Amino acid sequence: MDLILWRHAEAEDGERDLERRLTKKGRDQAARVGIWLNVHLPPTTSVLASPAERTLETARAVGRPFKTVAALAPGASVAAVLAAAHWPNARDPVLVVGHQPTLGGVVSFLIAGHEDYWTVSKGAVWWLSNRDRGGHTAVAVRLVIGPDFL
Repeated sequence: MDLILWRHAEAEDGERDLERRLTKKGRDQAARVGIWLNVHLPPTTSVLASPAERTLETARAVGRPFKTVAALAPGASVAAVLAAAHWPNARDPVLVVGHQPTLGGVVSFLIAGHEDYWTVSKGAVWWLSNRDRGGHTAVAVRLVIGPDFL
């Protein structure tokens, strides 16, 4: 299974967290990454997004249908993200558009085996694969890229 984690792009400050929107820079970041993802994601990829406005704006940039998942809201647990994505049992790739520090915790948990604070930069993508080699499973990092490189 491929699990693609995409942190929302740069957002405005604000007291009403779920209503914060992307800045102009954030819209540009989301557009660049969204175009790249749309070209590289398999057609069977499911797209899941947090209900926060900034993640919805980011998810729209990929140009594919997506599902809003309340369990992915800011402050979501690593377990909630993995459950929403059906990790590691989903048949098709899953793109999760979410938040820090949760996405960094997911990366840390899957790669290092424990939850820690790993940085996932604004607008960045971490593409992970679960591989089964002779009965042993391992997570492989396929790609890490930020909007400044696209």
